[in-house]
Amino acid sequence: MLNPTAKRPSSHTNQSVRERLIKEEIFQMDNYCHTAPVVLVTVTARAAATRTIEMVKAIRVRELGGPEVLKWEDVETREPGQGEIRVKNKAIGLNFIDVYFRKGVYKTSTMPFTPGMEAVGEVIALGPGVTDRKVGEVVGYAGGPMGSYTEEQILPANKVVPVPPSISPTIAASVMLKGMTAQFLLHRCFKVEPGHTILVQAAAGGVGSLLCQRANALGATVIGTVSTKEKAAQAKDDGCHHVIIYKEEDFVARVNEITSGNGVDVVYDSVGKDTFQGSLACLKTRGYMVSFGQSSGTPDPFPLSVLAPKSLFLTRPSLMQYTATRDELLETAGDVFANIASGVLHVRVNHTYPLSQAAQAHADLESRKTSGSVVLLP
Repeated sequence: MLNPTAKRPSSHTNQSVRERLIKEEIFQMDNYCHTAPVVLVTVTARAAATRTIEMVKAIRVRELGGPEVLKWEDVETREPGQGEIRVKNKAIGLNFIDVYFRKGVYKTSTMPFTPGMEAVGEVIALGPGVTDRKVGEVVGYAGGPMGSYTEEQILPANKVVPVPPSISPTIAASVMLKGMTAQFLLHRCFKVEPGHTILVQAAAGGVGSLLCQRANALGATVIGTVSTKEKAAQAKDDGCHHVIIYKEEDFVARVNEITSGNGVDVVYDSVGKDTFQGSLACLKTRGYMVSFGQSSGTPDPFPLSVLAPKSLFLTRPSLMQYTATRDELLETAGDVFANIASGVLHVRVNHTYPLSQAAQAHADLESRKTSGSVVLLP
């Protein structure tokens, strides 16, 4: 029975309890987008009751595995915070690094997560403190933060660059990460100059195609490996002086023949496990092994003494460390856009997929059914 003499909570106390519970519930909400740091907002019960939840579509990964783990879901978005912008994506670049994260080769800080490291879109909102961007401007980013497989994205304003009006969003999204990668590989990781001979593994791939074009323009002799006759024709068009179909001949023996036994100055290898040892064998004395990917798997461990007979150099670079400052980012992206405008770089967007079909795009990329760049369209 109720005690009629017991003191009843006042309406003010009930209101305080409701507000506290709502605050706690909001505090514990999961930030499903994972495209920017969570901003925790304390609101009153009345504000919470009138709050409009905005939803967008995105690809989510809830478990590591094959392409089938890429799921098309509704996710909640938010307004940009301090130093951030909100972008409506127009085109999203597909890169092998997305596969590495999906499989767990590279580790994410959260699970579930939205993959993707590159996109181009229109700025639709500015957060407090953003003065160098404007609503309606087309911007692009590459290399981080992760989370581009979404219709809309929250990004740090200092991580995006303006895209020239002469370059379409699809072209820009296909070339920012790959083009900036090719730029630092050829100019800063190992500086390619006239007279150098280089070997590009996977010469018809997204980065490989750009490496061949840029290296040819720099005056180098370019040797490229590909898997099919169709890709060999593309590599030739991209500036490869010698194309090796590695399924038909031993690329190490062929490189040795082309260089008269001297070897190449540098190898750019994004394949990894299947080509790593062969790539080392192709190098001349004091040659540079630039291992910037592992599409076939992580290379097997080996003793450093393997490098000693020819005093070889080995590096495993990443774009993020070569665009770490704002100046480096603007310079690298600007160089890529300038080379597209001048005709030095011809960008091949050979494949586009709806963003909702990202799983199929991943499957085709991994099975080497694609060439050039692949773009996802929201």
